[in-house]
Amino acid sequence: MRSEDIARLAGVSRSTVSRVINNYPNVPDETRRKVMKIIEEHQYEPNTSARVLAGKGTDTIGLFIVSTAERPDVTRIYDNSYFARFVDAVVENANVSGSYVLIHTVYSRTDFLKVKQAFLQKRIDGGIIVGTGNDPEMIRELADLGSPMVLIDYDISDIIANRLDRNHLSVINSKDYDGALAVMNHLISLGHREIGFLAGRMDTFSGRERYKAYEAAMLEHGLRMNAEHMIRGDFLKQTAYEEAGRLLRSGQLPTALFSANDDMAIAAMQALSEHGVRVPEDLSIAGYDDVPAASLLTPKLTTVRLPIYDISRAAVEAIERLRQAGSASFGTISFPSELIIRESTRAPG
Repeated sequence: MRSEDIARLAGVSRSTVSRVINNYPNVPDETRRKVMKIIEEHQYEPNTSARVLAGKGTDTIGLFIVSTAERPDVTRIYDNSYFARFVDAVVENANVSGSYVLIHTVYSRTDFLKVKQAFLQKRIDGGIIVGTGNDPEMIRELADLGSPMVLIDYDISDIIANRLDRNHLSVINSKDYDGALAVMNHLISLGHREIGFLAGRMDTFSGRERYKAYEAAMLEHGLRMNAEHMIRGDFLKQTAYEEAGRLLRSGQLPTALFSANDDMAIAAMQALSEHGVRVPEDLSIAGYDDVPAASLLTPKLTTVRLPIYDISRAAVEAIERLRQAGSASFGTISFPSELIIRESTRAPG
């Protein structure tokens, strides 16, 4: 008895059977009951070991969320809007393709052992790695295993320099520099000349690209980069909240603040509000990512829309494409982003 047989008997698609077996919530109750009844009647169990031995794979994709910056007593990735959306999008796209998703979180370098074991034990057909804290040495170690792997938010020049493009590897990014430059041009066009920057982690590709765009725009327009206006939040809400508080205590506020992600922008808005600073009347704020909360705030947040669903779909498709490639195959794609102007930015004064 195969999953195809279960699907035929239940009158549903194979991907629906996959979603039921994997206990995903986006299955109607009636459909779930119908599929489970067929499974129980025929005592069906997916035979992963047999599939691996037959060279057919496991129909399972590994999703590894790397978040080495979080402080364990403060927050974890489930409180991170960016990661939560990636998990949902990857699972949904994998469902469509009839694949399962094995999810691991990586909070320290020792946690990478879980990732390596998933590859070595043939529990997955390939892995998607997304998150903060790029580790070229570990990426090389995983790439050398020869299994399909997709890196999201990774510097392609690092891949080339380390000669990792000779593996079953794909890199998927968004055009972070262009998106950040659009934010800066928007703020400057409004008349802002004192613009601060709330930085993410500079050991990530997106963190560096967004800072480079900020710096380039300031230089191009002859604007001074005030050290007091440069604060670092590491893409973390709590850190951003604390840094915004420090900026407030300095008494040297810019007229606008560009945050490298929305979570930090929202935390900064909270700190400003607690100190009686109005957004955007006293200070304009723009973020990046366009998380769901961005459009629900008061005021609604100006931001850059990150095409997370498209990136996730491309990542799932890349795993299958790399799996089918007979020899080492390297590919890369970069998705455009979109400036979304809302209520949190306006002309100074």
